[in-house]
Amino acid sequence: MAFDVIMPQMGESIAEATILKWHRKVGEAIGKDETLYEISTDKVDAEIPAPLAGTLLEILVSENQTVPVGSVVARLGDANEKPVGAPPAAKAEETSAAPVSAAAPHAPVLDHDNSLEGRLAAKSSPLVRKMAETHGVDLQTVKGSGQHGRVTKSDLEAHLAQTPIKSLPQAEVPPAPTLPPASPAVPAPVPGERVRMEPMSRMRKIISDNMVASRRTSAHVYTVWEFDLTHVARLRRRNQKAFQEAYGVKLSFMPFVMAATAKALRAFPVVNAAVEGDHIAYKLDINLGVAVSLDWGLIVPVVRQADQLNLGDLARALNDLAERSRTKQLKPDEITGGTFTITNPGVFGDTFGLPIISQPQVAILGMGAIKKRPVVVTDEEGNDSIAIRETMFSGLSFDHRIIDGAVADQFMALIKKELETSDFGLA
Repeated sequence: MAFDVIMPQMGESIAEATILKWHRKVGEAIGKDETLYEISTDKVDAEIPAPLAGTLLEILVSENQTVPVGSVVARLGDANEKPVGAPPAAKAEETSAAPVSAAAPHAPVLDHDNSLEGRLAAKSSPLVRKMAETHGVDLQTVKGSGQHGRVTKSDLEAHLAQTPIKSLPQAEVPPAPTLPPASPAVPAPVPGERVRMEPMSRMRKIISDNMVASRRTSAHVYTVWEFDLTHVARLRRRNQKAFQEAYGVKLSFMPFVMAATAKALRAFPVVNAAVEGDHIAYKLDINLGVAVSLDWGLIVPVVRQADQLNLGDLARALNDLAERSRTKQLKPDEITGGTFTITNPGVFGDTFGLPIISQPQVAILGMGAIKKRPVVVTDEEGNDSIAIRETMFSGLSFDHRIIDGAVADQFMALIKKELETSDFGLA
């Protein structure tokens, strides 16, 4: 007996998903909970397991095709059942606008109302409609790339990237310079030039749109500080073995930075805030996003209520989220709701970076490489000497709409003090 495989709901605000890859071909067997296919949404990429063991009888949605949540994407059967037919072609340019197979029932319409509001609701997710309302965008003016013209988050962000900002007071703020379109035309190759062209992945497109939108939204300003991590390095060396036995993970520098940052965010709540129109939304929870580099892009899982966790809990939470990021096991709720982000390009040897703020946050901390450097050290009697210290340059990007330079520097000064003097609950 055939069993319908349904596109799952991966989050409250997610109404559609794109199938990236099928892990089984029609006619092949699969066990329960083995990966059947991969999907991509506006928030997360994920591997979807088979709901039961059996044989893949039919594939109804091609790779690179976007369909609404609730659509039937495939059918499974018993081991002795034979496939219904061959799978559809997997060429992205042919399937991106192709309808779901006729054998698959149509996904339920989100809203049966024939009013303007009802029609817009049927062609956009709650997240997209909220974003459109926030930015004052008429969704009728946005061209949708989803199935049946559905407006996706990427469609709206691309529209915003090409639309002049209207909310700034013109009497006080000069007009912003016109930015190039989000997707400029590809220049013709120079004669004799050797070029290999390939389309952006869905994740790369989302990152691209988000970064352009952030630069248009926030008034980016930067401050760079040097932190002496010699004290932290000693704590790590002294406690590494006992820490790993107690918590099951190695003690890296990142949990120290997270703990110090969480304390500074509690002391300076405006850095943990967001801008909503003419209001400042002070977030009562401190949810730290930590950027994780993947082979196919970048993702920022969130450690919730980080200020309530000790060093060991921070390390375990970070390790767990990073591992599941790389295996595509994160849930949508685990990459949303961040109030502040930390990124660590220093792991690749970077001296320091000036990262772009992750909207709707108002600041982001970049960690540089930790290196031994000669530093002038002054003792209690005022005598100077040169010593070898383990230091790190750290850059804070902040939104000058609500964070002044003095506040940003006080925030960084507190992080510096914590990293250079606190015992972080260790012996």
